[in-house]
Amino acid sequence: MSATAIDLHCHSSVSDGTETPTQLVRAAVAAGLDTMAITDHDSTAGWDEALTAAAGTGLQIIRGMELSTRHEWRSVHVLGYLFDPHDQRLLTETGRIREDRLNRAERMVSRIAEDYDVTWNDVLAQSGGVSIGRPHIADALVARGIVGTRSEAFETILHFRAGYYLPHEAPTVLDGVRLIAEAGGAPVIAHPATRGREAVIDEPMLRRLVDAGLAGLEVGHRENTAEGREVLEEWAARYDLVVTGSSDYHGEGKPNRLAENTTSPDSLERLIARTRGVEPVRA
Repeated sequence: MSATAIDLHCHSSVSDGTETPTQLVRAAVAAGLDTMAITDHDSTAGWDEALTAAAGTGLQIIRGMELSTRHEWRSVHVLGYLFDPHDQRLLTETGRIREDRLNRAERMVSRIAEDYDVTWNDVLAQSGGVSIGRPHIADALVARGIVGTRSEAFETILHFRAGYYLPHEAPTVLDGVRLIAEAGGAPVIAHPATRGREAVIDEPMLRRLVDAGLAGLEVGHRENTAEGREVLEEWAARYDLVVTGSSDYHGEGKPNRLAENTTSPDSLERLIARTRGVEPVRA
């Protein structure tokens, strides 16, 4: 591993990771990372704990978030880095997203409980209490012995074809990119090529996102197809976008491992240069 291994997409138990921010930092140090971004879904609640845990380790912390957005019928996640956590418009939107996700999860559990022995309290017991969603329902199903793994839950009961799935409200991807950029952050589209050339966004929309302040594309990600990565590389060169690579680590919640994809130091510096919210912290 490079001495400057940089992983810009990691989750803690504040959202749907299985490790607290402190445990996440310890895992990053053990994995030999130089720099880690904490990017919980729609929340910055893990930032302070992560910074405290990193003190004295030499690990650089990039404070971020993974914002839930949509494009047409598709879910699109936007990674935001080093934005102002006190920006009122962003605070209002993330609060609304979390509230809707909570209501949606509770309604889904009510549906599932008609056929399986699982309760809302089972789900709450699996969550960190800040950003509750389908992964916590999956963990409750695992804890009840109904499925074996979180992945199995998503492939069966939580799959949209199973009949229990409900959509949730989110801003458009265009509004999401604007919100992060206007809060002084650098927006990057997360894992945008899981469908190969049928990307979650098309090139005309990409041009609009660039005009709105889009900074980069997460090209290095295990769920992007090889064909899709080629398209992303072409787009990044054409529109002068930063190329990132990340693990999307969730602890034991996903098979993804820290540093399985990484970002170059030059790319990180380009992202930092786009920001005016908070600074990177090397404790």
